[in-house]
Amino acid sequence: MTSSELWTRATADRYDTEESETSSAAFLEPTLAFLADLAGDGRALEFAIGTGRVGVPLRERGVPVAGIELSEHMAAVLRRKIDEETLPVTLGDMATTVVPGDFTLVYLVYNTITNLLTQDEQVECFRNAARHLAPGGRFVIELGVPPLRFLPPGQVAVPFDVSERHLGFDTFDLVEQILVSHHFTRDGDDDRYRRDASRHRYAWPAELDLMARLAGLELERRVADWSGKPFTENSAKHISVWRKPSR
Repeated sequence: MTSSELWTRATADRYDTEESETSSAAFLEPTLAFLADLAGDGRALEFAIGTGRVGVPLRERGVPVAGIELSEHMAAVLRRKIDEETLPVTLGDMATTVVPGDFTLVYLVYNTITNLLTQDEQVECFRNAARHLAPGGRFVIELGVPPLRFLPPGQVAVPFDVSERHLGFDTFDLVEQILVSHHFTRDGDDDRYRRDASRHRYAWPAELDLMARLAGLELERRVADWSGKPFTENSAKHISVWRKPSR
């Protein structure tokens, strides 16, 4: 069992259209180069592979990729792009599901660790990554830094997108470390907006480092983006790499 909210068929069917910008070759090139370099000559495992936004082009780049995905609907969209033999996907949650073999790289992108809504499950996610890694292998997470500096006393909401076709803002429960992402999306030209919301458990970089230590992993690198820009106090997100010690 997992606390992650299950993506529906309707959400899965429109996901690639809504993420067309972040799925472009130009946008993904730094991500793919970063991950391919860490994978080396080994295999890569993507937790929460979704529709294959990253996993499919990484496989096309020559890296053997496998995936774990909770939503059968998201996995079905991926399967329209690539066959099971070329990119196998196991249905299950990323905290406990085990895939045969070991990997030089396990990765979890696009803030998806926050889909696990409890600290215990996030800790288990790190342990599951370590379980799959060969000695010397790496676990990579892409995650936004909680934007709490934008919250003056008494305010609980922070906007992250205000555009012609989309309004997005996060609301925060500061006690439980839960944020809810609210989306108002204009699908057509009739001025009607579709409302969606999803819950997430945010975590700080230092908290993730402790989770990694509990799983026997060591922080190797933390940067602000896939191009390797230095991580600073003003960075909006981080790419963190933890390494499983060699025996």
